[in-house]
Amino acid sequence: MSEVSAIILAAGKGTRMNSDAPKVLHEVCGRPMLAYVLEACHAVGCERPIVVIGHEAPLVRSAFEHLDDRVVWVEQAEQLGTGHAVMACREHLDGVGGAVLVLAGDGPLLRTETLRRLIAGHDEERAALTLATSILPDPRRYGRILRDADGGLLGIVEYLDATDEQRRINEVNVSMYCFDAADLRDVLPRLTDDNAKKEYYLTDALGLLRRMGRRVSALPAVPADEVLGINTPEELARVDRILHARLDAGSAT
Repeated sequence: MSEVSAIILAAGKGTRMNSDAPKVLHEVCGRPMLAYVLEACHAVGCERPIVVIGHEAPLVRSAFEHLDDRVVWVEQAEQLGTGHAVMACREHLDGVGGAVLVLAGDGPLLRTETLRRLIAGHDEERAALTLATSILPDPRRYGRILRDADGGLLGIVEYLDATDEQRRINEVNVSMYCFDAADLRDVLPRLTDDNAKKEYYLTDALGLLRRMGRRVSALPAVPADEVLGINTPEELARVDRILHARLDAGSAT
């Protein structure tokens, strides 16, 4: 398996959580949800994940001060999109080789085996970027994965922009990426905020890399039971119950 680095996006406030605490510090089974993502990264050989923090950054660092020698902290002063968060890490990507995972810090249901599948598939495809996707019986408002007649990745269409036919697609983007390090360094300066929200979107890297002649792929590596967002206290309670059941069954990782 490739040398592995990781960027974990953990700067958000979680405005619908009814709390001033940073979203990634909300607890699942008695531990901050960020702890589970860090553990998964360490388990696949990423010695010092880069964690992008923003809202109440000192609180996040304090909660994980016991891991300061195993984490690189990067502060995103303004939250201007996922691409902007990764751009804030550029100096820490100099000289890095192999695969770079980009993950959300609020995904405590993520299993180590899922990351291993993603990295292995990325290596096999020799891709510049591999999206981890999921096949959902009810894909709701997730962005849909578009493929060509041969199964190759064409792009992502957001739910609000999708046609009725595209909304019937069950393969969705779950915001889990694996980049070749050199290709990530090449594409980051090309991201722009030329959109209605004036933000830098990491998903734009897909189209940019394709236009640069680089290989992009999508791998349905994420089981449906790992694709549960946490945006409200009710969703947090649901994920807590699921992880408790996993722990009781001995299958948390």
